[in-house]
Amino acid sequence: MKRRIGILTSGGDCPGLNAAIRGVAKAAYELFDAEIIGIRNGYGGLIEGECQEMTKKQFSGILTLGGTILGTSRQPFRTIQIIDENTGVDKVAAMKKTYRDLKLDCLITLGGNGTHKTANLLSQEGLNVIGLPKTIDNDLYGTDFTFGFHTAMEIGTEVIDRIHTTATSHGRCMVIEIMGNKVGWLTLFAGVAGGADVILIPEIPYDIKQVAETVETRAKSKKAFSIIAVAEGAMSVEEGKMKKKDREAYRASLPFDCVSKRIAQQMQELVGVEARSVVPGHIQRGGSPCAYDRVLATQFGAHAAELIRDEVYGVTVALSGNNIIHNKLADVAGVAKPVPKDHNMIQTARNIGLTFGD
Repeated sequence: MKRRIGILTSGGDCPGLNAAIRGVAKAAYELFDAEIIGIRNGYGGLIEGECQEMTKKQFSGILTLGGTILGTSRQPFRTIQIIDENTGVDKVAAMKKTYRDLKLDCLITLGGNGTHKTANLLSQEGLNVIGLPKTIDNDLYGTDFTFGFHTAMEIGTEVIDRIHTTATSHGRCMVIEIMGNKVGWLTLFAGVAGGADVILIPEIPYDIKQVAETVETRAKSKKAFSIIAVAEGAMSVEEGKMKKKDREAYRASLPFDCVSKRIAQQMQELVGVEARSVVPGHIQRGGSPCAYDRVLATQFGAHAAELIRDEVYGVTVALSGNNIIHNKLADVAGVAKPVPKDHNMIQTARNIGLTFGD
């Protein structure tokens, strides 16, 4: 029986997207008679009908390729059900029409939290949908890891490694800002792997005086440098007590465009050390996926093909321990996965003398 499969990548790009696309395609071709339709630029392409039938050759040589051969875009879930004021387009109706015009048997969506919320909406609207969890933030509920996370962690670790030499040479306090606006998984793992002295994440609001005390104690003990790994969404104790809108307004009033610059300035003022901030930014999203992410993305893609063969829809693939499983989209969509304060990696960090500024 022939199956027509639509595939799209949505949201921010990350390493492993092409490996996952390849995993779906190669397994589908092996397991059943498959026709695969590539949908350009995420849900935007599904709305506009920007699609093309793919050939087997197009899935060759992309395992190690960064980015996504299908292109991606952001379609915020909060606006997905709102009629476009300029065009009058009903986006949900348009996506359903494209799905049916293409005579798809299933839609595969590769993305993070917002992507999964829209995937769940389309599933509730009667479409056969399967999600694949990608994000460098590792903040998708129901899976131990998302593909893209380990590559970004390795990049973040390498940044910290390289900054160590400059910090040592100049006797500086270096504040390295790692991606992660809402959760601190990436900063936590990269900070431990890179040998940071202080790790600041959104889940644990920090007291800047405690951070300063750590840096000062290191300076007094003849340790000429300090490394602070801070998530872009890290907040002080005072900010943690504010509502989101008030916190955003407060930050907008400050003379700093990012948290690492603010903390570097505070270290200079409170401790008297020379401090600098480093923001690797989108470098953490780019380049070839590491071996772990290539394997995980391939496993996820192959499992998705099995689900299509077995006609299991309305689910998203996940990793649980050493097993590839799937969860209901309805159980996962919109559910946050912050770092638990009692997580074993946090305890490990505390046991080796790292501080979280609390």
